[in-house]
Amino acid sequence: MSVKDYMIELGKNARAASRVIAAATTGTKNAALLATAEALNASRDALAEANAKDLAAGKEQGLDSALLDRLELTPARIDSMIEGLEQVAALPDPCGEITDLRYRPSGIQVGKMRVPLGVVGIIYESRPNVTIDAASLCLKSGNATILRGGKEALHSNQAIAQCIQAGLEKAGLPAGVVQVVSTTDREAVGHLITMPEYVDVIVPRGGKGLIERISADAKVSVIKHLDGICHVYIDDRADLNKAFDIAMNSKTHRYGVCNAMETLLVNKGVAAEILPRLAEAYLEKGVELRGCAQTQALIQCNAATEEDWATEYLAPVLSIRIVDDMAQAMDHIDQYSSKHTESIVTEDYTRSRQFVSQVDSSSVMVNASTRFADGFEYGLGAEIGISTDKIHARGPVGLEGLTSQKWVVYGDGHVRV
Repeated sequence: MSVKDYMIELGKNARAASRVIAAATTGTKNAALLATAEALNASRDALAEANAKDLAAGKEQGLDSALLDRLELTPARIDSMIEGLEQVAALPDPCGEITDLRYRPSGIQVGKMRVPLGVVGIIYESRPNVTIDAASLCLKSGNATILRGGKEALHSNQAIAQCIQAGLEKAGLPAGVVQVVSTTDREAVGHLITMPEYVDVIVPRGGKGLIERISADAKVSVIKHLDGICHVYIDDRADLNKAFDIAMNSKTHRYGVCNAMETLLVNKGVAAEILPRLAEAYLEKGVELRGCAQTQALIQCNAATEEDWATEYLAPVLSIRIVDDMAQAMDHIDQYSSKHTESIVTEDYTRSRQFVSQVDSSSVMVNASTRFADGFEYGLGAEIGISTDKIHARGPVGLEGLTSQKWVVYGDGHVRV
C-alpha cells in the first residue's frame, strides 16, 4: 500500500469514528481513558524497552541533549501520563453544554452548544508523552485523532498506541478514534495536512521549521505556535529572593521546553545586587550567559547579539539585558517575544497590573516561573499544545480549545413573519 493510500485509509477510519465518539457518553469516554491508564501501568516494562531502542538510535544519530531529554520516558513521566489520563477523566465534559440560552422577541430561544471539532491531526517531534496528552484530550472532547510522531520516537509511540487501543477496546469504542501513524515516511505528513475531506484541524508541535512548513502547506486550519521566546523581568521593587528562585527555575528546570525562559530582563536599580548571584548559580549549572554591555560590566559573560534576543535556545544558554525601567522591559518584550509567556517579579501591585494588562502574550505571570505555562499546571489535565494565535484558541489548548460552538434554536411551531 502506498503512503497516500495508507493515509487516506486512516482518514476514512477517523471520519467514521468521529461520528461515534461525538455521540459517546461521558461515562464511555472516561472508561476508555481510565482503561488506557491501566494499560500503561501494566506495560511499564514494554514501554521502557521500546523507549530504550529510541534513545539508543537517537544517540547514534547524534541527537543533542535537549532532544534526548524530550525523548526519554522515565518512570516519573509514565506516572505523569497516567495521572494526566486520570485528570482528564475527572474534568467536566464540555460537549453538549448549552450556554447563553435566551428568548428573542419572536418567542424562539437561541443559544450555543459546545461541539467537537471532528478529526484532529497532530504532528509532533521527540516527546512520546504527547501521544497520551493528545489522545486523551481529543477523546474526552469527542474528537477522533490521527497522531504522527517523529521517527526518533517510533518504538515508544507504537508501544503507547497499543495501550490506547486496549483502552478503546475495553470501552467499546472503535480503533479509529485514536490512530498513530506507523510510517516514518515524511510523505505521510504532506497527505495528512492536505486532506480536508477527512481532517478538520491540524496541531503541529515541534521545532520552528516543522511548524512553518505545516502552516505554509496545510489545506486545513492550523492551531500553532512557532517558538517560545519567554521573558522574565526583575523589577527594582522585586523581592530578590523570589526573583532568584523564579529566574533559576524558569531557565534551569528543563531546557528543551517551549516555556523555558530565554531572556532575562533586569532593572538597572537591582542589577548589581542580583546579577552576580544569579550568574554564579547559572555557571554552576553549566548555563552559557550572553549579555548586553551593561551586563558584561557586572558579570562574566559573552556579548549578546541582536540575533540572541530573537532566539529560542532550547538549551542551557541565556541572554540577559539590563533595562532602565518596566516600560523599556515591555518594549523589549513587544519587539522580540514570540507571544508565548512573560513574567514580572515585583512587589508593586500597580506595576504588576500594568504589566498584565499591557503585555500581549498568551500567558502573563506575576511572581511565578514561566515553567507554569503548561496545561497540566493550569488544571487542564494535559494540553494539546500552546497556541500563540489569537483566533479560536490561545495559550495552553485543553478540552475547550478542541471544541467549537454551534447555534441552537428552540421553537414551538414558530414561523418568521
